[in-house]
Amino acid sequence: MDVILTIVGYFAILNILGLALMGIDKWKARKGAFRIPEATLFIIALIGGSVGSILGMYLFRHKTRHWYFVFGMPAILLLQLAAVYVLTHSSLTFQIM
Repeated sequence: MDVILTIVGYFAILNILGLALMGIDKWKARKGAFRIPEATLFIIALIGGSVGSILGMYLFRHKTRHWYFVFGMPAILLLQLAAVYVLTHSSLTFQIM
């Protein structure tokens, strides 16, 4: 049970972070301030924050004109969902020494 709670907490934090970073970057763009690098936004999505990043993109209307965000973020989400499906439906067993 502790492992599941840890995993859920990890993904919750990353998705909140992805959402927040999109909002912060939009705010900085309007103010003309130093911006969050696009690579950082993609890394957060890659390591598990893709849902929050996509939600932030459309909630804040940020990066929606860039094709690599419009297609890249959902592609990351689809790859993550495929990985979860494969891991949960495969006959692989993991063993800790």
